[in-house]
Amino acid sequence: MIYRFRIILDNDTEDDIFRDIEIRKTDTLEDLHNTITQSFGFDGTEMASFYISDDEWNQGEEISLFDMSEGINSVKLMNETLLEDVVDDTKTKLIYVYDFLSMWTFLVELGEIVEVAEGMDYPNLMYVHGQIPNEAPEKSFETDELDDFDNHLNIDDYEDLDFNENWN
Repeated sequence: MIYRFRIILDNDTEDDIFRDIEIRKTDTLEDLHNTITQSFGFDGTEMASFYISDDEWNQGEEISLFDMSEGINSVKLMNETLLEDVVDDTKTKLIYVYDFLSMWTFLVELGEIVEVAEGMDYPNLMYVHGQIPNEAPEKSFETDELDDFDNHLNIDDYEDLDFNENWN
């Protein structure tokens, strides 16, 4: 079986930038990573991770390109994880982050599961829309709650913080 994915650059501009890719469901997430980097014109040398996502695009479990945990916590790795083990017709969304300094963020969604086409090579770049910008789009975060919290604190007013100065 073949998975057809749409990979959308998560940006705040009016321009849609995406790629449609076909890949075997038995390929690994590393194969998908390589296909994404090539289709968007990246050299593929930067760190990257996939995150399992729910229907609202909430970031879940990380699946990393390399194990950077130094043995502290076990990490799922892309080259050991098959697509069919994390994506199916009920779990269709992944978040992909490439280059943690620039934070290129992509929304990866399974659109269709089809039969293998005779004579077709996979992975297959089906469709290209839009050109990737020279720099990763800036992310905007809602800070109203943080500002509200911060405005009520006075660093010199210890008595209201319910803090025991002689705690040790």
